[in-house]
Amino acid sequence: MKLRTMLGFGAALGLTVAMALSASVQAQQTAGSRPAAPALVGIQKIQHIIVIMQENRTFDSYFGAYPGADGIPPGVCVPDPFHGGCVKPFINHSDSNTGGPHDNPAYTADVDGGKMDGFVAQAELTCKPGSQCPTDVMGYHVGTDIPNYVKYAQNFVLNSHMLESVHSWSLPSHLYEVSAWSANCTNPHDPMSCTSTGAPNDRSPANPTPFAWTDLTFLLRQHNVSWGYYLDHGAQLPGGSVGVPSIWNVLPGFTDVTTDGQTGNVQPLISFFTQAKNGNLPAVSWISPDPTDSEHAPALVSTGQAYVTGLINAVMQSSDWNSSAIFLAWDDWGGFYDHFNPTNFQVDSQGYGIRVPAMVISPYARRGFIDTQVLSFDAYLKFIEDDFLGGQRIGPGDGRPDSRPNTREYKSVLGNLVNDFNFTQAPLAPLILNPCPPTTLVPTPAPGCTGSVPLHFSTWGDS
Repeated sequence: MKLRTMLGFGAALGLTVAMALSASVQAQQTAGSRPAAPALVGIQKIQHIIVIMQENRTFDSYFGAYPGADGIPPGVCVPDPFHGGCVKPFINHSDSNTGGPHDNPAYTADVDGGKMDGFVAQAELTCKPGSQCPTDVMGYHVGTDIPNYVKYAQNFVLNSHMLESVHSWSLPSHLYEVSAWSANCTNPHDPMSCTSTGAPNDRSPANPTPFAWTDLTFLLRQHNVSWGYYLDHGAQLPGGSVGVPSIWNVLPGFTDVTTDGQTGNVQPLISFFTQAKNGNLPAVSWISPDPTDSEHAPALVSTGQAYVTGLINAVMQSSDWNSSAIFLAWDDWGGFYDHFNPTNFQVDSQGYGIRVPAMVISPYARRGFIDTQVLSFDAYLKFIEDDFLGGQRIGPGDGRPDSRPNTREYKSVLGNLVNDFNFTQAPLAPLILNPCPPTTLVPTPAPGCTGSVPLHFSTWGDS
């Protein structure tokens, strides 16, 4: 009886184990038969796009001597009406530069119908008779001045024909960065009241959301694509000098950002560093600098390079690096000389503008590639739209009224940043750089490259 009971228990136990094993095998077979998540291919390998926008440099002023690039041609000498004669491009190791005017009239004068010979005259507009009135718009930096930028170009992609989206100054340029348009609206709640301009009204306490047309965040929200707009030291307060001024901090001025309840996505830059460290960067990030970090003349080149290096290091040290693309550019020409004639590529009444430095930094970037496509900041929006929105464009047909005259991303002259990537290559390793490397800048940068100089942007209209 006892033996029989034990045998019965053993049989039951064996049956239970067998059933468990059978269930386990069936579960494994079922799991194995489920299709695995499709591997990301092509542009879909980029799950994090970071746009870093610095201030007021031309391609020739930073990369005019870069080997293999479309740099400063021989024999250039730009007329100097104040002193007489002309000024040739010259190496300028100064950490702080002066620059020149960079609004709509300055663009027209600098370009001079394609001659590219008005830069010195524009910089001398405020010269007083009898003064020495030195200008540095014909000065350019060499690789030993900006070694980190050169290393990024050598190891990733240098865009040699990136044109400012608009032939004007910072405010319209930053508007194009996020919306592919710059306009004035007679009614801040009516997108159809907006008309193109290179001299848009800035947001103000009396009119906090003057930008009634559609920016990219409207579509990102519709497609459940995460985004962040990060401000170095936060937003600058009225009358203050620390933080991002409103002309570089445009997204809060768009009606749709407020209407969609997305203002919380505009955050201090510390949030970006935290998200990078935790490996949870949003799909799209835009980063705007504090004036001291901006490289906007007379801000120090060394301090700006250190700031940018810190941002790039943060992405490269993040677990998000292998699925990231960093687009680094400067918002306008700042009055500095560039020889490349943008009038050959005018897409509408507002653009393109004068050439600026730009790079693509990604584990899938074509290493050491110099991209000669004609590009503008519209190409950044195009890449984001193709990557996350299935190619949907901002403008008429996006689900919101819009009176813009064209959809810039469709223009045939605009290159495609996809060409800067090789999505089949083994991901490039991070390139962690010292934010404050030895340079030939003078005076020698302060330890850590944390120096600053008094800033007086109102000299050229940036205030």
